[in-house]
Amino acid sequence: MQVAKQQVETLLQTLSDDCSLEDIQYHLYVIEKIRNGVLRADTDGAISHEAVESRLSKWVRE
Repeated sequence: MQVAKQQVETLLQTLSDDCSLEDIQYHLYVIEKIRNGVLRADTDGAISHEAVESRLSKWVRE
């Protein structure tokens, strides 16, 4: 996993030159939330795709 400074540099290179500080903050927020989710899935485990489909089938009607 990239270190934080490298992630910020990559983010700044991909955003448009006219982006706002709010845009940057939002993207940093999303990156952090995804990172936390991946770490949590690695430590606590995750639900398989089949298990999710099974659980949702009780609530979703086609």
